[in-house]
Amino acid sequence: MVDAVFGIERMRKARDQSRAFFVSLERSSGAAIWEARMGLNTDTAAKLRKLAADESLSDTALLNRSLMLSVKWITQLWVNTLVNESVAIRAGVFEGMKYVVNAAEGALLPRLVGTYERELAPHLRAFAEEGLDHVVDIGCAEGYYAVGLARLMPTTTINAFDIDETARRRCGILARANDVADRVLIGEAFHGEDFERFRGSKVLVFIDAEGFEDDILRPDLYPALTGFNLIVETHPLMRPGVTERLIERFSPTHDIVQIDQGIEKADMPDVLAKSSHLEMVLATWEWRARPTPWLAMRPKSRASGA
Repeated sequence: MVDAVFGIERMRKARDQSRAFFVSLERSSGAAIWEARMGLNTDTAAKLRKLAADESLSDTALLNRSLMLSVKWITQLWVNTLVNESVAIRAGVFEGMKYVVNAAEGALLPRLVGTYERELAPHLRAFAEEGLDHVVDIGCAEGYYAVGLARLMPTTTINAFDIDETARRRCGILARANDVADRVLIGEAFHGEDFERFRGSKVLVFIDAEGFEDDILRPDLYPALTGFNLIVETHPLMRPGVTERLIERFSPTHDIVQIDQGIEKADMPDVLAKSSHLEMVLATWEWRARPTPWLAMRPKSRASGA
């Protein structure tokens, strides 16, 4: 318990130091914003105290949970600060998109900053330049990619699917806020047989579906896939070996590039650029427990210009 209390005391001191930095920002943001942030501080501190008092936790578990709480606290403070200025994404491939909903899987701050999954940016821009007919977004969540791609590809129809009702509702809100609702068609479950509807069109299949990619990306069962472009996030923690399986399935028909996440220097909004280096690093944190490699795949005949 001595180590635990010491850890909490160190976090309290760090919180107080960070609070001093935020004071000028909070006072300029109005009473409502100030009160909301103070409420967040109070709530987070209460949770930390509760963790410190839980003698059933090992030292490692206590430190891990305390760290996660503290990181989520400071990133939420920055979300509040940025949203108070503007709900627009600041940079990146979706710069200017009005992000008026919460992120379905967390990591809202890097979306607002414009660094979220930016390793995909050159691939998305390349597909946009080709003039696609359809994007099939499987697992669209709140619509970050569905709406972002609709803005990036102004002549393309985005077919967005998600089994979660709240996700579909948020996707619709985001599409309307960005004036692309007429081209973002939102549906529920997507089935492998549905790929056939898009045969003969210039298509990008974009899928981030928490392991479902292993089930549905089966060119042996759904041969229309052999003619589609694909960008797929793989989830080996949920489906061990899935990255390698997908490469094996598609390598006869597609040229494949594996895209790994990394940490690169990023341009920060002015207010964040004046913060500590730690806060700038945390602004790019995407809440990943383990690596989730992407695969960008193009049909070989198209990639070769045939």
